[in-house]
Amino acid sequence: MSAEAEPARSAAAEGSAAGAVSAPSAPASPALSVSPASSVSQRRPRRPAALGPFLLTGGLLSAAVAVGIVVLTGGLSYAVAGLTDPGDVTRYGIMVVRVGADLSAAVSVGSLLLATFLVPPQKSGTLDVDGYAAVRAAGTAAWLWFLFAIASVFFTAADGAGKPVTAVFDPVVLLNYVEAIEQPKGWLITAAVALLLALGCRLVLSWGWTAVLFFLSVGGLLPIAATGHSASGGSHDMATNSLLFHLIGAALWVGGLIALLAHARRRGDHLPLATARFSKLALVCWFVLGASGVVNALVRVAPAQLFTTDYGLVVLAKVVAIAVLGVFGHQHRQRSVREIGDGAGGGAFVRLAAVEVLVMFVTFGLATALARTPPPLEIAAQPSTTELLIGYDLDGPLTLLGVFTEWRFNLVYGTVAIALAALYLAGVRALRRRGDAWPVGRTVAWLSGTAVLLFATSSGLGRYSPAMFSIHMIGHMTLNMMVPILLVLGGPVTLALRALPPSGRGRPPGPREWLLALVHSPIARVLTHPVVALVIFVGSFYVLYYSGLFAVALDQHWAHLAMNAHFLLAGYVFFWPIIGIDPAPRQLPPLGKLGLLMASVPFHAFFGVVLMNMQTVIGESFYRSLDLPWVDGLLADQRVGGGIAWASGELPVLIVMIALLVQWTRSDEREAKRSDRREEATGDAELTAYNAMLKQLAERGAQRD
Repeated sequence: MSAEAEPARSAAAEGSAAGAVSAPSAPASPALSVSPASSVSQRRPRRPAALGPFLLTGGLLSAAVAVGIVVLTGGLSYAVAGLTDPGDVTRYGIMVVRVGADLSAAVSVGSLLLATFLVPPQKSGTLDVDGYAAVRAAGTAAWLWFLFAIASVFFTAADGAGKPVTAVFDPVVLLNYVEAIEQPKGWLITAAVALLLALGCRLVLSWGWTAVLFFLSVGGLLPIAATGHSASGGSHDMATNSLLFHLIGAALWVGGLIALLAHARRRGDHLPLATARFSKLALVCWFVLGASGVVNALVRVAPAQLFTTDYGLVVLAKVVAIAVLGVFGHQHRQRSVREIGDGAGGGAFVRLAAVEVLVMFVTFGLATALARTPPPLEIAAQPSTTELLIGYDLDGPLTLLGVFTEWRFNLVYGTVAIALAALYLAGVRALRRRGDAWPVGRTVAWLSGTAVLLFATSSGLGRYSPAMFSIHMIGHMTLNMMVPILLVLGGPVTLALRALPPSGRGRPPGPREWLLALVHSPIARVLTHPVVALVIFVGSFYVLYYSGLFAVALDQHWAHLAMNAHFLLAGYVFFWPIIGIDPAPRQLPPLGKLGLLMASVPFHAFFGVVLMNMQTVIGESFYRSLDLPWVDGLLADQRVGGGIAWASGELPVLIVMIALLVQWTRSDEREAKRSDRREEATGDAELTAYNAMLKQLAERGAQRD
């Protein structure tokens, strides 16, 4: 599935001048339902999907391709790694279970994709018969995913230890290998996610919980990317980041097409809508798959070695397969959409999609073979300790000039920053094309936030952040405070609700309705509760750095990605109800906003003071392993980081205070204008009544005298 992964892989406005968001009509509240599928069972598919034999054939084809290529290349990987050959059962069995895990994962992800976004639910928010059938298929695939993941634990442990798989059947031996080798740990986490999916798919009937299961299934792909051999060796930061995109893109594309093929074979409703929606997604996935595959391959093989090495030839074969898939898939889906729209039925789609899926199975096999073929650069390279630990070498101390010149593009957060800026500008353009205005200040705030996100993760700050605690703390404070403040001032939800067209009465819900459902979801209401937001925002500082969690995570690239995501989301959830342009699920009064802001200040200051006075180094073993000659004492560098944490809260608080003052002033101005309009409409009735009351009080006082 991956190019390299070793064990895996306008009307519709905001409602008012203040941007109020109305509650969504569909999908409805995502309540968990465990009652019998009464409304669903009344309508059954007229014809079963019957894709089991087809998928089994495709899985065997993928495994045969993978095994055949490894046999042709001679299984050199064990000699390169210096390990004992574990035998044929382990050598080839690991590829079979990997193909099974990848295929079942893709079917589970794709089926949940179909149920969540490609076919609409009922008006009540309960899944329709097509969504219900897809969820049940996802559940079956999740059970297979779970079994293959458990099998992968045994095979990857045996493969990493250079032992026959029968040698790790002993629980004590297996536990020792799992503790020592990262890949079996990743498969254990994947197995746990697959088990949750399998159980969840038996319980849910509502659209909202189906969406939760879909995002959980996508998350189940990540442990494999984080623990495969992309996550080790030189340039593992770039390899892992590209692999994340690659696995997700492949699962959505392959799994989505298989789910759509099953939907067409059971003659489900809304096939034109599902096909049109998937066609747009497939184009994006094809681009992501191709771009990430190229990046991943260039990390492992030089262009000159593409035609002279086994690894390079397999890469070229996979590139050709993906290119053929992209052209063929796009052409046949465009044709199928027209035929289905003309009432020709889904027969042509089923035939052409089946061929496309078979080509995808071959691509699966090529990807699995790549995972077992040693890259030539990996064979020849002898990376330094610094490159092994953080993915690249550092030439010297970070200077002020180096902050702006020593860039290393972060493939995850750099791409996210560029994509967020592009989507926002597209929304602004859509408004202006239909004659609607959008405040320039909001656009400036949003673009500034994305620029700061790009700078904090890809400039010299992002490059040196994994190696120096003081630089890490600059990045932490920037991502946790400065970036979220700028983003919430951009009002992205309000812009999206104005730019996205509503589905219309009687039509299936679309992106605008999905966004409304997210904003009004119970999860959003809980996270934006003042107490919860405050605890997450300030409590995470203490939990991360003082519990030993940060020290454990330092040598894991995936942990750095997760930390940055937490910093961003925690800051966004905290500042959204305080100064956000978008109406939060929980509205706070002005004094409540100010109080929530001021309540966080002492915790930040105390955190920095404690850091500056600590006598032990957090993550000392990792930083000593780097042994950077220009770091003048680890404790001194940590104290600098504490000073940064203590002092860096001043500027964001000042920005928030200014934003609050401006918002309150504008609110008073709007209230004054509304009052003036009322007076003009009623002829100063309120003032006349007030004067009459004063006159009456004066007369009563005179009578008493």
